[in-house]
Amino acid sequence: MTKQPLAVHEVSAFNTAAASENKIHDDAVARRFGFRGGLVPGVEVYAYMAHMPVARWGRAWLEGGTADCRFLKPVYDGAVARMTATEDHEGLALRVESAGELCATGRAVLPSGRRPVPALDALSAGAPPAERPPASETSLAPGRALGITPCTIDRATLANYLDDIRETDPIYRIEGLVHPGQILRLANQALMQNVALGPWIHVGSKVRHHAAALLGEVLTLRAKITSNAVSSKGHAIVEFDAIVVADGARCVAEITHAAIWRPRQVSAAA
Repeated sequence: MTKQPLAVHEVSAFNTAAASENKIHDDAVARRFGFRGGLVPGVEVYAYMAHMPVARWGRAWLEGGTADCRFLKPVYDGAVARMTATEDHEGLALRVESAGELCATGRAVLPSGRRPVPALDALSAGAPPAERPPASETSLAPGRALGITPCTIDRATLANYLDDIRETDPIYRIEGLVHPGQILRLANQALMQNVALGPWIHVGSKVRHHAAALLGEVLTLRAKITSNAVSSKGHAIVEFDAIVVADGARCVAEITHAAIWRPRQVSAAA
């Protein structure tokens, strides 16, 4: 017997990155890659999905929950994205559907016990270079450390972001909490601030929360590339592990992040 969804959440998707230097979010460029238009960023699709575990477990999930997501098909600007959560013995099975297609899958869990928090120096602190090298097998080699410019999310930034992702849960505004989608955005910055990329695509992430990030805290990210290989479909995919740190003192989250940094269409054209 097929289980019925525990909850449904719908949003009118919004492409927050239409003006980004990642031109996979630009309508004209995305169409050259075979898409119908610019892609809504995967980190925003994840933000839509994160509504479900927060609705189920509240702040407890933001302080100790886990999630994974895999992006299968694009979500387009203005289209309705429909998130469903089905409860099972492990947690919530998540799905995102849009325009009649399954666009993303994932799982969210609130573990019964607390996971060990990694030491802040478990990963080396990298710093963005003054001049970014082109993305390549060398500049994205396994073992390389990645870092970001420290950032602080204030109340105005949070409010604009919540509007962009159509978030309706009041917990972030009331309790002054950074949204998990904003945490995952930092992993994108680890790529964008360290190498000069062409059109690229976020394909999936795993997130392990250890503490809620608070407005006004200085957020940094430490990351190490773990693999860079060409998939069976011809895409060059980079994967890295990361730790998000608040005020230099607290580990907020661990992230494993994967992205196509060189789509096969680029290799074919070359």
